[in-house]
Amino acid sequence: MSAPFVDTDVIVRLISGDDPAKQEAAQALFAAVAEGRQSLACPDTVIADAVYVLTSRQLYALDRPLVASALSFLVDLPHFLVAQRRSVRRALDIFAQTRLDFGDAMIIAAMEEAGETVLYSYDRDFDHQPAIQRRSP
Repeated sequence: MSAPFVDTDVIVRLISGDDPAKQEAAQALFAAVAEGRQSLACPDTVIADAVYVLTSRQLYALDRPLVASALSFLVDLPHFLVAQRRSVRRALDIFAQTRLDFGDAMIIAAMEEAGETVLYSYDRDFDHQPAIQRRSP
């Protein structure tokens, strides 16, 4: 059985509270998910978009740990069907604890899950990650 999908804007309204009516509707939807009365499918790109929008200095400028915590709570809901749940959850932890952007945190999480330590990249931010051996192509 399939589940309806959720878009980034619903998650942003839920966490930001910038529109109280939409936040209330999003809270009701996620309450149903938390209680198991509703399932929602969520591509990992929706989480990545939510991280970007909520932490962007030009948009909401919310603290990284706050955003990571709120999104981790959602990702952990059994009826919130997040693609690559384990990697997304780990990437949120990495994102909260480092200065890496979420995309880079996803790379590290995927590498950890695969048991890989070598990364070809020009991005020197990876040099500060002890478990990563960055190499230039």
